Amino acid sequence: MKTTIKYISLGLVATLGLASCSDSFLEDKKNYDNVNAGIYDYYSGALGRVNDLYGWCLPRIGDLSYGGKYLSVSVGMNDIAGGSTEEFHGFSSFVDPQIELSSASGTNSVPDYFMQHASDVQSSSYGRIRNCNDVIRGISDSKLSQDEKDELLGQAYFFRAWCYYNLMRWYGGVPIVTEVLDPVVENFTERSGVEETKNFIVSDLNKSAELLKAKTSNGGWSGSNYGRVTSGTALALKGRVLQLWCSPLFNRSNDQSRWQDAYNEMKADLATINACGYGLYQGSNNINGSDFAMQFLQSTKNPEAVFVVLFNNVANDDGLDNQKNSTWERAVRPYNTKAAGCGSGMQAGLMLIQQFPMKDGKIPAAAGTYSNLETSQYAYDENCPFMNRDPRFYRTFTFPGFRWAYSGNASLANSFHPSDGPNYTAWNYVWYTNEDDQGNVESGNSYGSDNLTDNKRSVYVRKKSDDLDVNSSPLYNYEPTYTKNAAPFFSAQPYIELRYAEVLLNLAEVACGAGDMSYAVQLLKQVRTRAGYTGDCGLQGNLSGNQAACMSAILYERQIEFAYEGKRFEDMRRWMLFDGGAEKVQGAPASWTLTGWNGNTCNWLGVKPMNGQRRETIEFRTADKYDVGTTLWNSDPLVATAIEAEAQAYVNSHSGVTLNEAKALPEVFYAAAAKVRPEGVDLRKELDPQLESLKAWYNDNLVTAVKKGDSYDSNHQPLYIKFRPQYYLLGLASGAQNNNKGLPQTIGWEVYNGGGAMGTFDPFAETHYWSGE
Repeated sequence: MKTTIKYISLGLVATLGLASCSDSFLEDKKNYDNVNAGIYDYYSGALGRVNDLYGWCLPRIGDLSYGGKYLSVSVGMNDIAGGSTEEFHGFSSFVDPQIELSSASGTNSVPDYFMQHASDVQSSSYGRIRNCNDVIRGISDSKLSQDEKDELLGQAYFFRAWCYYNLMRWYGGVPIVTEVLDPVVENFTERSGVEETKNFIVSDLNKSAELLKAKTSNGGWSGSNYGRVTSGTALALKGRVLQLWCSPLFNRSNDQSRWQDAYNEMKADLATINACGYGLYQGSNNINGSDFAMQFLQSTKNPEAVFVVLFNNVANDDGLDNQKNSTWERAVRPYNTKAAGCGSGMQAGLMLIQQFPMKDGKIPAAAGTYSNLETSQYAYDENCPFMNRDPRFYRTFTFPGFRWAYSGNASLANSFHPSDGPNYTAWNYVWYTNEDDQGNVESGNSYGSDNLTDNKRSVYVRKKSDDLDVNSSPLYNYEPTYTKNAAPFFSAQPYIELRYAEVLLNLAEVACGAGDMSYAVQLLKQVRTRAGYTGDCGLQGNLSGNQAACMSAILYERQIEFAYEGKRFEDMRRWMLFDGGAEKVQGAPASWTLTGWNGNTCNWLGVKPMNGQRRETIEFRTADKYDVGTTLWNSDPLVATAIEAEAQAYVNSHSGVTLNEAKALPEVFYAAAAKVRPEGVDLRKELDPQLESLKAWYNDNLVTAVKKGDSYDSNHQPLYIKFRPQYYLLGLASGAQNNNKGLPQTIGWEVYNGGGAMGTFDPFAETHYWSGE
């Protein structure tokens, strides 16, 4: 049956200026969208159109939950993807046991990554694809030289493949459109199956790699062209596509030929990726994982950044299209380091804290997650979870008592904030106003020290932060006030969508799947060596001979290495880690049944399924020997032991100030706090003695407690994660169906306005709708 695709041609009636960027190759702000074919006969005009694709298609820093413009990937925030993993807590709509997503209603609707906003071509997946097709056709038919065509077409083919990859991973098979279609109902395209979609993406990426080879395979782009995609970028993305094709999500029978073919191709491609200048970022003096942290803070050419988005720290209100700020630093920093209106930081989930490796590289026994992996000789300290951990742990989380320096003075925004950014230490312990709340796991009525008050986070996500102790030349401009165009931490920090460590771990995974576990272990060791390990890098001895254990180790390494980078949810979907693939989709044929991996990926991997678990949070509160406090910012019971004497000293040296007035002064509070709190843990120095000292202080002054993370029901009973089997392959949302009434719905999802009928489209079925050209 022919299927009408009306959204394909939205670009004909929409106008978009070039996206604002820091990159010098995107500085020309002319509008190149609505153009005649003649513009492609001039290199400058054709280049403007290619630059336009970057503006349309590059990932953005944002929250995937809200389906905003351009958002097709999660970047690591607590959005619908990240909130479904161990990285956070609090039910996202994918794992909420009380709400089932619907494809037949606008209420609790399944996310629409297929079409998004029909009226906005920028937000329409096929609007962007149409723009790619227009560029490819225009350049192919132009009078440009062959070298010019190759250079520009290589980039255009990459972005078309990137758009289709983001559809494939959510939906499996989608319509493959390669022409610039007019907006009439006679123009239609069938929905292809997942194999045909995969083949099309791989074809585009191979074209891209070949066309860009002459320009980029001798160290990559030079000078002002840095940030453009290369042959290595195309082949690295191809590796991700092939890995997805091998994974249980699309390879239910564990077809070994897929693994072997992917392994052969990706291993051969590694030489070209390396020739484009890519490799693991390594500095000159790796201290406590500083190289791991510094890789995210390279504003110039960075070997780790295989697919990168460049930003700037320009802030203006003059209407110019030149402001493109990264907001990550502003998102992760604590409330008391910035102005009001800038957020309160991101709270890390206890489950990931418990699962992170110990300093010997092995998983804590208390995690109880990966039964195929050897557990650590170091005991997990429930009261002081920061003891004896993997070097990356300290670059991923911030606990009370850890330095997290920045270049700025937050007291200029709020006089009660700590004033010394270059020596900032997070003291995010809490107190309660009554003892009943202290013992109530559901109560969040606590108040954080150092003017965090109710904007506190118990453990902060620190990952990818521009730490002044790591980077002495920050990529942000610190503005102590918040306006529309200026605020603390508007940053030029690049966003790395695909980095070299992923290239290695993707290759390790297909090597393991193909049976070459020894090579997979070599690749694992490369990643762990950069993290700071030596020798066997904490890897157990049986990985080369035990495929299930080796694959578990690879997935565990990915979970740690890419924490808060938006990759974990995709790994959990690919490997069906919510239920092991055991649950059945309504109406699905036998071909959907998982027969490989003994019928259950979780059992085979030795991984505890996520379904049926809860994710809690942790807090550090003032010890019982201290009184409770009040809601006032300076009523910290721990500091109260020293504030009386400090206030009296202030009165003695400042005439006309009363004792009560002195107690309310920020300088008095922070001087008193310094008397009762140790120096913050400095990651530039030897860790063990500092950690032991902080542990002793915790044991004397704080109580560690597990608190409610995921929701409870109305009867105060705990609820448990429920990811439904149809979520592995999304159905088309009601809006997409309503605008494309002939488009078949995916099996397992209801047809919009279909009278209760269920979808019949099988992404695994063989199709022949793409010509292969």
